[in-house]
Amino acid sequence: MQTVYLSHPLCLKHDMGADHPECPARIHAIEDHLIATGLLQFLDCHEAPQVTREHLLRVHAQEYVESVFARAPQTGLVHLDGDTAMNPYSLGAALHAAGAAVYAVDRLMAGTAENAFCNIRPPGHHAGRTNAAGFCIFNNVAVAVAHALEQYDLQRVAIADFDVHHGDGTENIFHDDPRVMLCSTFRHPYYPYCGADSGNEHIINVPLAAGASGEDFRAAVTRQWLPALERFQPQMLFISAGFDAHREDDMGGLALREADYVWVTEELKALAARHAGRRIVSVLEGGYALHALGRSAAAHIKVLSGL
Repeated sequence: MQTVYLSHPLCLKHDMGADHPECPARIHAIEDHLIATGLLQFLDCHEAPQVTREHLLRVHAQEYVESVFARAPQTGLVHLDGDTAMNPYSLGAALHAAGAAVYAVDRLMAGTAENAFCNIRPPGHHAGRTNAAGFCIFNNVAVAVAHALEQYDLQRVAIADFDVHHGDGTENIFHDDPRVMLCSTFRHPYYPYCGADSGNEHIINVPLAAGASGEDFRAAVTRQWLPALERFQPQMLFISAGFDAHREDDMGGLALREADYVWVTEELKALAARHAGRRIVSVLEGGYALHALGRSAAAHIKVLSGL
């Protein structure tokens, strides 16, 4: 079965300013590399639908969701926090971004695909139950996880987050829900300056020092993620796929290479084959060095697709 590939034109119109690193060119960087390598023609490509308010309210407070809708501007920019702004297209982009991940869950649970990659923005893993943060408006992966739990009555769902920043919003939402295991590697101390000591039996946080190499990352995954995931035996696996730990990404300060993303994707794909019926939903998070982002995401998608 083909890998489902999801995006939406509004994800290109969400724009927080000319100098903002979370820019529309990120979508093009990935898609252009998929075209150049011949991968895109073999993927099952779809425009992402919009998420519903019901989906959002499973993980976000009603007051927060209503405030985002109310503050969406007709012109110009409105800032939700110091790093996160909305232009007139941002609300639509955010709804389609979360909708991509929900649609991916439905396709996988219907048995018409084994895995999916959501090339979407704004990203999501810093958005908490009551707040936007770190370029994120709605928590895309959390919305999809909650959909898998509630719509399909799954009892064990796991999220692997290899973004250079800790997925603090995702942890905020699922910290006390033992049905959800979050495995996160991240540079520490670094934005959002948390996560090093907030884990529990199902929140597996692995801080990495500035400059950590691919070997350090692989050791962390091997020693801490994989044994925990084997014990947990997830019925579906989600990936918060941030590529800003790449050595060329000067916002990140770690030293991963494409080969490291290939390796971790292979490990997660093998685990999903053992426990999750091969079901993986991968959702784009960070990655701001455009050439490195395109190469890394394409390498990740190539492993997912088996091409």
